[in-house]
Amino acid sequence: MTPAIISAFASHKFLHNLSEPLRMLLAAGVQPFQIKAGEYIGREGEVANGFFLVQSGRVSITANTPNRGEVEIQQLGAGEAVGWSWLVPPHKWEFNARAIDDVAGLRFDADWLRNTCEQNHALGYQFLKQLVQTLAERLKATRHQLSQTQD
Repeated sequence: MTPAIISAFASHKFLHNLSEPLRMLLAAGVQPFQIKAGEYIGREGEVANGFFLVQSGRVSITANTPNRGEVEIQQLGAGEAVGWSWLVPPHKWEFNARAIDDVAGLRFDADWLRNTCEQNHALGYQFLKQLVQTLAERLKATRHQLSQTQD
């Protein structure tokens, strides 16, 4: 693991509430990723094989709808996490995640992350607390967005 990855990993907003030993345990399984604008990190219905921490660029989270096609729910940027479907069987993306700009960040393999959280319950509990906090914030943002479109 390079010093640049360790530094980027330690400074990511999603990981701030984890203790240093738990962050180091997670750091063992992280890999850098980059995708170009317009490419998908994941598509609704595909196997969710990763969890992504965005460091730069923006990602559009969309849902496929019968009447309007692909509809944007929100945009995520640096310091945010993308993907939770890796955790919930059948481990398929529930939404689309597409790069608006070139996106760079850190990626965890879903199998590795599930196994590591299962083997280390302290890590699993802390990781899930942070993931639930993130999901709660996203639900609030979605509710706010929906209230704006109905005015």
